[in-house]
Amino acid sequence: MSTPKVDYLELLNEPQKQAVIQTDGPVMIIAGAGSGKTRVLTYRMAYLIQKGVDPFNILALTFTNKAAREMRERIEKVVGNEARNLWMGTFHSIFAKILRIEADKLGYPSNFTIYDSDDSKSLIKTILKEMGLDDKVYKPGMVLGRISSAKNNLITAAAYESDSGLTSDDSQAGRPKMGEIYRTYTERCFRSGAMDFDDLLVKTHELLSKFPDVLNRYQQKFHYVMVDEFQDTNTCQYAIIRKLAAVRENICVVGDDAQSIYAFRGATIRNILNFERDYSELKVFKLEQNYRSTSTIVNASSSIIKNNKDQLDKKVWTDNTEGEKIQIIRAATDNEEGKFIAEQIFEDKLNKQLKNNDFAILYRTNAQSRAFEEALRKMNIPYRVYGGTSFYQRKEIKDLIAYLRLTVNPNDEEALKRIINYPVRGIGKTTIDRLILAASQNKCSIWTVIEHIEKIQAFGSAISKIAQFRLMIQSFQSMLESHNAYDLAMHIAKQSNLLKTLHEDKTIEGISRYENIVELLNGIKEFTEDDTREDAKTISVYLQDIALLTDEDANKKADDDVVKMMTIHSAKGLEFTQVYVVGMEENLFPSQMALSSRKELEEERRLFYVAATRAEKKLVLSYANSRFRFGNLTYAEPSRFLREIDPRYLQMETVRSASSGSMTPKKQADFSFTPVSKAKPMNLRFQPNAKPMASAPVDPNFKADDPSQLQEGMLVEHQRFGKGMVVKIEGERDSRKATVDFEDSGAKQLILKYAKLRILR
Repeated sequence: MSTPKVDYLELLNEPQKQAVIQTDGPVMIIAGAGSGKTRVLTYRMAYLIQKGVDPFNILALTFTNKAAREMRERIEKVVGNEARNLWMGTFHSIFAKILRIEADKLGYPSNFTIYDSDDSKSLIKTILKEMGLDDKVYKPGMVLGRISSAKNNLITAAAYESDSGLTSDDSQAGRPKMGEIYRTYTERCFRSGAMDFDDLLVKTHELLSKFPDVLNRYQQKFHYVMVDEFQDTNTCQYAIIRKLAAVRENICVVGDDAQSIYAFRGATIRNILNFERDYSELKVFKLEQNYRSTSTIVNASSSIIKNNKDQLDKKVWTDNTEGEKIQIIRAATDNEEGKFIAEQIFEDKLNKQLKNNDFAILYRTNAQSRAFEEALRKMNIPYRVYGGTSFYQRKEIKDLIAYLRLTVNPNDEEALKRIINYPVRGIGKTTIDRLILAASQNKCSIWTVIEHIEKIQAFGSAISKIAQFRLMIQSFQSMLESHNAYDLAMHIAKQSNLLKTLHEDKTIEGISRYENIVELLNGIKEFTEDDTREDAKTISVYLQDIALLTDEDANKKADDDVVKMMTIHSAKGLEFTQVYVVGMEENLFPSQMALSSRKELEEERRLFYVAATRAEKKLVLSYANSRFRFGNLTYAEPSRFLREIDPRYLQMETVRSASSGSMTPKKQADFSFTPVSKAKPMNLRFQPNAKPMASAPVDPNFKADDPSQLQEGMLVEHQRFGKGMVVKIEGERDSRKATVDFEDSGAKQLILKYAKLRILR
């Protein structure tokens, strides 16, 4: 087959081009930050299709629906509508699609429910209660994490209980019943016709392992297998990939070991580090040219990550301009850190004509957002915190979705418990507990008990109420085949009285909840009217769609003009003009939890590398001498990562004094920058007894002069920057700007309307 000549290949650099046209055999593309990996993966699929490969025979696995959607759109621009035939999506969505087809082989209904973490924790709480175990010892989140870790490592409940090492660890931790909880949890999910997120992977692996005919069918179907963000795969995901690609070995993985930051989710960096061992004929392509960031940011980031021992060899470089040096800010307190950064964002917006969404504030933990939220609010800078309660996790949304889930799968225990008495219909907690007990004793679902409720005298007067509930759900089920998702959802919202109950609540919270339900129904309407989708517009398909949404997909307003605030983990894959990485302190970043081994510390360093490489034009790193943690004032030492950055790429730190004009108490941690070359690079050295470097003292009598009186050549004073000379004035009225050369801070361009300068002479 002759290779077609395609114009888009001319848009690639040589390593990118070679990675695209090497279609056969095992391929690993090591893609440095900002090196255009999405473009390469996109064009590789387009190239295959133009060579004559049927898109139905191409499997492309990603970690977010957003990434899959963007790639499909790009491919469509090259090859047209054929791109819609690709098997492309997240691991969970593709495997859920396979499981819907093959579920009966594993004893599951094709309409199985997908449990989210809240559903799983609720089920675990029920199991703990039934077993009489203390949920303060067996914390549901911890138990779920333990089960998840076992599943990701392909350890079944039976294997877990027979593993002396695991059971011994549990006994020593005071939780000897962990194996039994795991087994019961697995049985209850199966009884409810439900799979959790980990099951979508584990059950796919089980399906391909137990049924050779099924494995052979998908091996013959997928001639080419491609995996994005390969460094984020876990043991189970890689095992499935290897099985699917085993016949032809046309497997292409794309990733960057330096951005492997999800060990806490079960990801193992060993998959990418050891990939060459598994495929002796592997061809490796390195994408090392960074198109995103300035050379200062690229080189500084490289100087950070070189401190890791476990990594693949590569040298990231760029042709971009040198750009600003990396600014390090030392603040007296976490509140001062927030104020300073909010002020700098305000000034840079004005001086550089930037939008709010050009800025991102990144932190190690969500708890750090408070000081920055307060500071941004005071300056009327719009912002959004990512990683909070998503739209689909709100109570009223989960309530309506529970009705939809129960309609599709009446054995769904968690959905049933959620709405059997909401809105209130006289089925109290005692009755619900009896239903759960009856189901447990008969080893059946709660719905099965409800189907035969008239035969069970123990429920007395509650029988008629339960029967009415059953009749309502059955009436919804009778409409599944004849009504689209929106019409059925609207009918259920009305007939269940959910819509009426929320509409009658006229409190601010009640109005908001009602509006959220209306928004959900609007979203279902959009789903049913989406002409680009070729699957059925049923409630079943809709429920699977929203069950598999990632954080990036769930936030519809991601493109609003707001300052983005998020954890560094949430920022992976994103880029911003200016990035502020805050809380750069020992025991915060790197986290105190990650200092017990080199493996954990290296993951923290990779996390710092990810944070730094999100920035295009400007990178600012900040830390506080003191901050409140768990209600106590603690004194901080600057992060070791700051000292690992090549000092050539750092500029003199900006020191923020407390609003009172003094620094923090005497026990404050402090360090100074010592010039080590003519270019004034800095040596970050921790000096507990160093004299604080204070900015200009705050003068309570300071009074700014009328900015219209300012002229070039005047000597002026600024509360923070100190004394300086006006070297240039430009602009008109509210846009009038002055360039002032300050003695200590260098040249600054200030909007005179906000500058607050005092004329000295």
